[in-house]
Amino acid sequence: MNTRTLALAAICLLFAALPSFMSSYWTDVLNNIGLYVVLALSLNLILGHAGLFHMGHAAFYAVGAYTTAILNTQFGMPVLYSMPLAGLLAGFFAMVVARPIIHLRGDYLLIVTIGIVEIVRIALVNDVFGLTGGANGIFGISRPTVFGFRLRKPEHFFYLIWGFATVTIFLMHRLENSRFGRALNYIKEDDVAAEGSGIDTAYYKLVAFVLGAFWAGMTGTLFAAKMTIISPESFSFWESVVLFTIVILGGMGSIRGVLVGAFLIIGLPELFRDLAMWRMLVFGAAMVLMMIFRTQGLIPPPPRKYDVVAYLKEAVGGAR
Repeated sequence: MNTRTLALAAICLLFAALPSFMSSYWTDVLNNIGLYVVLALSLNLILGHAGLFHMGHAAFYAVGAYTTAILNTQFGMPVLYSMPLAGLLAGFFAMVVARPIIHLRGDYLLIVTIGIVEIVRIALVNDVFGLTGGANGIFGISRPTVFGFRLRKPEHFFYLIWGFATVTIFLMHRLENSRFGRALNYIKEDDVAAEGSGIDTAYYKLVAFVLGAFWAGMTGTLFAAKMTIISPESFSFWESVVLFTIVILGGMGSIRGVLVGAFLIIGLPELFRDLAMWRMLVFGAAMVLMMIFRTQGLIPPPPRKYDVVAYLKEAVGGAR
């Protein structure tokens, strides 16, 4: 076991022990950061890897949360059992809305996705099919149960949320180093050249969109379980802006950058809560300086290294 692995294991153990030394308030702050880490990683798949300017991610988050809330309060389904269904419904919704617009580029796609999140929010406010509770939302969502133990305190949710975040980080790392991840990278750098090389750009973009939405939908389940009440205000356009900012600030396509960005965007305002009148001014100034002096983000992804021999062997094997 090398030094890097030992250091990473030590950091993980220290982080896992934090709830024992922190108040419930700060543990809950870490829980919120964990939720945004997972959401930002799912957006990073769309924005950072595929290069799609998408600012409507809160819509898929909302679909997942409301799916869990409805299944739990109306049909009695346990919260965690509904997580895959929440992800699937969010992914299906993403496929329906993205298929006609996936060919759009840059600002045009950005504007359309802003419209999507607003349509979802307004639909929720208007109590779609009499299931969403209108502006008041849905109350009485059950707490999740793990191996017969009901999660109630922030300390309990800490391990559920950050356990899910750890799985997400591992899967995203594996995905970005896979053939699918390499194809997305080609598309982000130059989609015309990628299409000329035989990559079905529309297909890969759509799959990235659906996968990101699927993961955001499952994260909505965790949010609903943690809060036990959800309303349309929790999934406003501002939530999409925050997620977009985390990815841009941290570094598009960088897992480490997303982690740092989430801690800065979500954690720092809590540290400076006593300076509430000034924190948004400081935040805005920091963003302007970042866009001027560090356009690639705080921790940009490292340059990819390709094994040409292995690539040729794979290409020859595929041709056979």
